[in-house]
Amino acid sequence: MVRSWGDPGRITLLRSAAKPFQALPLVLDGAADHFGLSQEEIALCCGSHNSEEAHLAVARSILAKAELEENLLVCGPHPPLLRERDLAMAAEGVSRSAIINNCSGKHAGMLALAAFHGWPLDGYQLPGHPVQLRMRQEVARWTGLAAEGMEWGVDGCGVVSFAVSVAALARATARFAAAAGRGEPPRRVAEALTRHPFMVAGTARLCTRLMEAERGRVFAKVGAEGVYMAGDVESGLGVALKVEDGAWRAAPPALLAVLNRAGILSAAAGQALEEFAEPAVTNTLGDSVGRVVVRECS
Repeated sequence: MVRSWGDPGRITLLRSAAKPFQALPLVLDGAADHFGLSQEEIALCCGSHNSEEAHLAVARSILAKAELEENLLVCGPHPPLLRERDLAMAAEGVSRSAIINNCSGKHAGMLALAAFHGWPLDGYQLPGHPVQLRMRQEVARWTGLAAEGMEWGVDGCGVVSFAVSVAALARATARFAAAAGRGEPPRRVAEALTRHPFMVAGTARLCTRLMEAERGRVFAKVGAEGVYMAGDVESGLGVALKVEDGAWRAAPPALLAVLNRAGILSAAAGQALEEFAEPAVTNTLGDSVGRVVVRECS
């Protein structure tokens, strides 16, 4: 460990920050090649997307290539994460369905993995299903933890979410970044993330904007309840954070501060992402009444 703030031993559910590790079996097991998945499609498997048209088209493309029906997705519907997209879809009378879920790319990838191996498609989200056992194996490999003793919970989209320490997530991210830098299989996932950052999040989202600004060097993935991971494929450094109370508004400025302290964030990216570094706090009138500011603690 290079440096830490707060309690690096704190156990947290990885939530969507685990998606790059969960997408890797598609590459390692041969499913991505078998179905001819593009880099855009692999990126969406890692994404927590805004349900924008491009995201939905790519999710449907993954399913089509694996000859899977959309009704197999068990992630359930929710409003798009981008408010403007939610309003536009409501105005158009578009009904919400599982494909609109921000995790539909991950679920499509998991179904594709099951189809490739000949595993049952029903119940792919459940802890005893071969897909989730394969996910657990991959998370354990990169974190260095024992798969059998790894604690878990149920994620917002219904699949298993694994619980590890913040330090273990940082270690896993660093190992993933270093392996990508050496040209090992994680490189294909890292390149999908950094070459198609829009698929990972979308309009006005930090994951997308950060990877666009860093131009292929840094990958990043958010998780619900204030979790973030990011890795530098050139230096092999990885960082992870958890906002203690899960408040989302602290996560973007905290990530940028940690990346800056770790020497990962470039000056150009720092300037391009200023709006995320100290976001304004507004009241119901739209007036700016303050800012979220990072203060370093021991």
